[in-house]
Amino acid sequence: MATTKSATKAKKAPETTEIAEESALNELFIDSLKDIYWAEKHLTKALAKLVKNATTDELKGALETHIEQTENQITRLDQVFESVGEKAVAKKCEAMAGLIKESEEIVESTEDGSITRDAGIISACQKVEHYEIASYGTLKTLAGVLGFTEAVELLDATLQEEKQTDEILTQVAESTINQSAKSEKA
Repeated sequence: MATTKSATKAKKAPETTEIAEESALNELFIDSLKDIYWAEKHLTKALAKLVKNATTDELKGALETHIEQTENQITRLDQVFESVGEKAVAKKCEAMAGLIKESEEIVESTEDGSITRDAGIISACQKVEHYEIASYGTLKTLAGVLGFTEAVELLDATLQEEKQTDEILTQVAESTINQSAKSEKA
C-alpha cells in the first residue's frame, strides 16, 4: 500500500489534523519555530560575551542564570519540534541578529568597568526579552489553534521564564545600577 504525503505527515504529528498540517498557518508556525530556535542558540553566545563585559556581580549573576535557562529552552524547543513531527532546524532570525548587534554596539560605546555599561547591557537584554515574550506568546497561540497541545505546554513554560527574566532585569536595573550610572561622568 502506497503512503501518501498526507498520511506520512499525519504519522509524524499525531496531535493535529491533516488539514491543519497542510495549512499555511502550520507553515507559519514551523517557520517561526525555526526562527526562535536560531535566536536562542545565538543568544547563548551573546549572553556569554555580555557576562564578560558586565561590571556588577548582580548583573553577571542574572545573565549567567539566563544562559542556563536559555540552554534549557533550546532543549524544550527540541521537544516542541518533536511533538509536532518536525526536525529541529534553525533559520536565521534577523530580529535577534539585529538585537545582538545592538548589544555589541552598546558594549563598544560604553566605558569598560562602568555602571553605565551595565545599564546599557540591561537595556539590550530587555529588548531581547520583549522580542522573546512576543515570539513565544505568538507560537503558543498558533500551537493552540493547530491543536498541538504538548507544544502549547512547552511554549508556555518558556514564555513564563522569559517574563520572569524580564522582571529580574528590571529589579537589577532599579535596585542600584540605574541610580549609580546617573552619577557617572561622560
